[in-house]
Parts: sequence; structure tokens; C-alpha cells
Amino acid sequence: MRTILVVDDSATMRRMIIAALREVSGVAFVQAASGLEAIERLAVAPVDLVVLDLNMPDVHGLEVLRFVRAHERFHDLPVVVLTTRGDEESRAAAMDAGATLYLTKPFVPAAFLPAIRGLLEPSRELR
Repeated sequence: MRTILVVDDSATMRRMIIAALREVSGVAFVQAASGLEAIERLAVAPVDLVVLDLNMPDVHGLEVLRFVRAHERFHDLPVVVLTTRGDEESRAAAMDAGATLYLTKPFVPAAFLPAIRGLLEPSRELR
């Protein structure tokens, strides 16, 4: 069983992301409503992929991403940034911080699902 950590301060958005990914077989979901909660969840149990919002009230998504990339344990962990921020500066900052993929909201499930499946495939090349 693979685990996806869905991090967004909006419970509705977390539910939408999980609903869009229900078709991925062999996946369990863990949720975090804040950046701090995401860091806590990562410390407690391993995950196979993170879907991360940038705009959160406590620890910004970029800080969560920097935390993840600062630890060898998470070096190859795919992190998909899913945010309302569609500007090039935000995208560049997230990619520079180590995001695997940068997508904007509202997302299209038909495009989102294959991207996530591709990152979860065991045959994917590690960074």
C-alpha cells in the first residue's frame, strides 16, 4: 500500500484531491490541514507522495518543501505543489525549492490523475 499525504488548509480541497485520486489502486490517503501538521505527519510515518498547497496560515508550503528537501530521508519523495498561485515567480520558487511538479487550481482531474500515477510508478527514475 502506498500513501499520499494531501496538505491543504481547505477541507473541501483535500476532499476534492482525494476524490480525483480514488482511481489510483493500492493507495491510502493521509491529510494535513497545515504546514506544521504536514511536517509532523512526515516525521511519524513514511509517505510515498505529497500533494502540497503553498498558501497556508501557519507554515508556508515553500517552507514545508524546504524542510522535506533538507532531509536525506525525503530526497526522492515526490512533492506535487497544487496551488492557486499561477505566476511564474511562485512556480520558479517552488521548483527551485525542490518541487517535483507544479500545478495550479482549479485542477483538471483528467490531467491530475495521470501525473500522480506516473510519479507513483515504481519504475520512475529517482531524482
